[in-house]
Amino acid sequence: MKKFNLIKEIIKTDKYKLSKAIASNKIFAINIYGNILYEPFGNDEILIYKDKAQDNIISKSLGKNYQVVEDDDIVLIKAFSNWQEIISINIKNSSYDDTTADGVAEFSDTNLENIGWYATEFDIDYRTIVEAIEKKCDGVLLCIEQDEPYQFSGMGFIKNNQETYEFVFEFCQNIIKEKMQTDSYFQIDKLTEDEKEAAKFFKVIQ
Repeated sequence: MKKFNLIKEIIKTDKYKLSKAIASNKIFAINIYGNILYEPFGNDEILIYKDKAQDNIISKSLGKNYQVVEDDDIVLIKAFSNWQEIISINIKNSSYDDTTADGVAEFSDTNLENIGWYATEFDIDYRTIVEAIEKKCDGVLLCIEQDEPYQFSGMGFIKNNQETYEFVFEFCQNIIKEKMQTDSYFQIDKLTEDEKEAAKFFKVIQ
């Protein structure tokens, strides 16, 4: 996945199109690629702004939590200070929520959530699965992240749920196979009914 850290990223948008949106007095949006959008907004869009313009002056148009600088025919936007509002704009379309101290607790896609649910029976937590997804699968991790002091808050947007499902299924399946071979706690004759059900889900046993 591509990590899109709003603390580091500067979004570039077209000055003329932004001016037109401001003058329209309509709700408009700006996605992470700097495209200006109008309602209805697609469910696959990841937005850094959605509202009516706050002021007719471009530098003030998006509100006080955005740093906006005009550069010839381009407008440069730093959006990280409005992170809480950006969460509320995007959370319903995200594949998973990693914005709280509790970490990822579920996937929005039913098939992926089934994997997460069954995998916990073999001590494979959501964090382990999410880290594998972020490393190997297509999509966007929209976040704010800094090193000193460390801070992280993010939302994942998976590009292809089916491809990701197939990858994660095999990823968890391999871990479970290894545990059943090497961990005495997970030997087949010691499995609980829930663990057996999970092993069957992952096609490790019949």
